[in-house]
Amino acid sequence: MLRVLAPSVLHDAAEAFSEPWRYRMRDDDGQADHRSTSSNLADEPASIPLFLLLLSSPLLSCSVLYSFPLLSFKHFGLNQERRHALGVEEGPRTGEESFRTIHVAIVCAGYNASRDVVTLVKSVLFHRRNPLHFHIITDSTAQHILASLFQTWMVPAVRVDFYDADELKSEVSWIPNKHYSGIYGLMKLVLTKTLPPDLQKVIVLDTDITFATDIAELWAVFHKFRGQQVLGLVENQSDWYLGNLWKNHRPWPALERGFNTGVILLLLDRLRKLRWEQMWRLTAERELMSMLSTSLADQDIFNAVIKQNPFLVHQLPCFWNVQLSDHTRSEKCYKDVSDLKVIHWNSPKKLRVKNKHVEFFRNLYLTFLEYDGNLLRRELFGCPSETDHNSENLQKTLSELDEDDPCYEFRRERFTVHRTHLYFLHYEYEPTSDHTDVTLVAQLSMDRLQMLEAICKHWEGPISLALYLSDAEAQQFLRYAQGSEVLMARGNVGYHIVYKEGQFYPVNLLRNVAMRQVNTPYMFLSDIDFLPMYGLYEYLRKSVVQLDMANSKKALVVPAFETLRYRLSYPKSKAELLSQLDMGTLFTFRYHVWTKGHAPTNFAKWRTATTPYRVQWEGDFEPYVMVRRDSPEYDRRFVGFGWNKVAHIMELDAQEYEFVVLPNAYMIHMPHAPSFDITKFRSNKQYRVCLKTLKEEFQQNMSRRYGFAALKYMTAENNS
Repeated sequence: MLRVLAPSVLHDAAEAFSEPWRYRMRDDDGQADHRSTSSNLADEPASIPLFLLLLSSPLLSCSVLYSFPLLSFKHFGLNQERRHALGVEEGPRTGEESFRTIHVAIVCAGYNASRDVVTLVKSVLFHRRNPLHFHIITDSTAQHILASLFQTWMVPAVRVDFYDADELKSEVSWIPNKHYSGIYGLMKLVLTKTLPPDLQKVIVLDTDITFATDIAELWAVFHKFRGQQVLGLVENQSDWYLGNLWKNHRPWPALERGFNTGVILLLLDRLRKLRWEQMWRLTAERELMSMLSTSLADQDIFNAVIKQNPFLVHQLPCFWNVQLSDHTRSEKCYKDVSDLKVIHWNSPKKLRVKNKHVEFFRNLYLTFLEYDGNLLRRELFGCPSETDHNSENLQKTLSELDEDDPCYEFRRERFTVHRTHLYFLHYEYEPTSDHTDVTLVAQLSMDRLQMLEAICKHWEGPISLALYLSDAEAQQFLRYAQGSEVLMARGNVGYHIVYKEGQFYPVNLLRNVAMRQVNTPYMFLSDIDFLPMYGLYEYLRKSVVQLDMANSKKALVVPAFETLRYRLSYPKSKAELLSQLDMGTLFTFRYHVWTKGHAPTNFAKWRTATTPYRVQWEGDFEPYVMVRRDSPEYDRRFVGFGWNKVAHIMELDAQEYEFVVLPNAYMIHMPHAPSFDITKFRSNKQYRVCLKTLKEEFQQNMSRRYGFAALKYMTAENNS
């Protein structure tokens, strides 16, 4: 019995009521034809029962899909002869088909392709009703990004395996390739050798694909293969292989228009029996003697093989690969929106391609680009799938929390797994030879985006940033960054997207995400609304040597100041800063609202100090520090506003770090509107009560971990 429907399901059902009910037909070419019942089935009822619309929704789980009685066509006045004449597909899929795992192979390398693959996967997940197994051939960069993404995405009934593309390069590196995809554009040729030997069939997809239907429909086409057919391909929709695009245009040999390899159905077991490896290699060697290189990567070689062996290919209807490159025949693949199944952005221009309906296709693509990926974590109830121990452990932990606890939401946030996309933009870093390099670490949300350019101007070293964004905001950030000359000129900034979920700002999780991606021996733990002094990066590197950071546990304190002015002539020296301090243009940070946070820095001593000096930990101390990369992470129980840095500094002190103030270093907090979390802290009594409870629990944990030495933290709290 269906008890609860997701709002998105009800929305889909409502949308369906607004369109004429359509039966899916097949014409003589096997392509879909959609005819409204209003014109073809005059004797049909005017409205369709809601349960049928829900039954057809791909957003429902397996158990829901089959919780209704199976319907015969007599409910709609269609007899047996009429059904066959119209080519109506009968009934829902069998239980076995619903449980069958669909295997998908993708070649993905680099930072940009990793972003593209996410949009492809979203479109597949949105429509799917089957368990999925992704086989992703990646370089080390994409594997690092995608492994983290899928691990934190935690989509049920989805398995992901990675295959090292570097190990495959020798298989195809001998083939000169002019295509922008480079060597990775040839790796689909070696899938029979790369994928597990017991894997019999797989759907192979380019990263610039968008699905508009359930991928199970494409998987079902394998049943139509006959004889020695082992490749399922759509005809190429451009005139490339006809050789008439320009004077002296000489493409690789192909069967008529040739075939596009953006979507391939591979019968791996049969291909292996046909000695596919030898077949494509001999063909490539022969053709390269005259062609010298490939222009369209693997596609040229696939077509040359098919030209010699046309029996290998099963031609797919063109709606399975609607190719949106300039001057294609893609418009012949569809008459209506409902005809579309797979869209392929196979032009280097991508979304800027020329096409009569490009605005519609672009909007469809952008829908998945900005779609909340958390909504795709839906269960396929009733479908057997591999046990996910991480998910089971998480559910067990959450079930042990008391939902009646007034602080339940705070406690739950500590265990929330946030989907994380590391290195959202291209990143380059070359380690320094002197092992003194320092990474600035910070976190931010959309409302602090304007600080990025200023920080990049003040800090020339590597930066690791965790951004808390929705899927739509991530795309806004991408456009902002790509439009910024300052940001695009910096390759050593790592942007790590942590996707929004829950009601709190997970500040310490964000800091930990950014810390884990630090590639330098040291890190400067800052906040996004602080501008470091000019030259701080080099000054900290020199301090590493001067204070023997490599062989000691030190936290180097950078004194913090603030201004209330949005336009500030940033001091270029300590002397200039002291002058502005005396004039009231600058203040010591939070001196008027939270003196204890930075009082131990001893600003009076700093004014005249010329050498580093040690200070002692005191209650509520929360300075900004440079530490070694192996220093403790932040405690995740603290979210939003309050005690998130205090707890971390306390942890450093418990582990016997020395706090050393740097005499010629400083940073300045720039003014901004109050955050939503500080507003909640000030206005919500329960928020403050829960924060106090979490502080006490943290201190108790410290006592258990550090014993007698941790008693001072309890005493300091009681005296505060």
